[in-house]
Amino acid sequence: MSTDTENAGNTEERENPRKVREGIVASTSMNKTVVVVATDRVRHRRYNKTVQRDKRLYVHDENNDANVGDRVRVSEIRPMSKTKRWRLVEILERSR
Repeated sequence: MSTDTENAGNTEERENPRKVREGIVASTSMNKTVVVVATDRVRHRRYNKTVQRDKRLYVHDENNDANVGDRVRVSEIRPMSKTKRWRLVEILERSR
């Protein structure tokens, strides 16, 4: 029988892995926070047409590295503020 105390030291393996999204930086006007627009393509339930759904994510950017137009990868974290629940993992592509 497995207990929770056996896996307490193993922080690498989570029961439910954290969500990872990719998106485009839309705003950098806040300090240590950027707004990322993550676009998700889903099929419509009734008409089976592919539709795009945008979600605006408030992302923690510790070093203020990201600029508007950059493609970034973000990961889910515990809530940092009222709206901020994501952190910047890496900048995939810089804007031109």
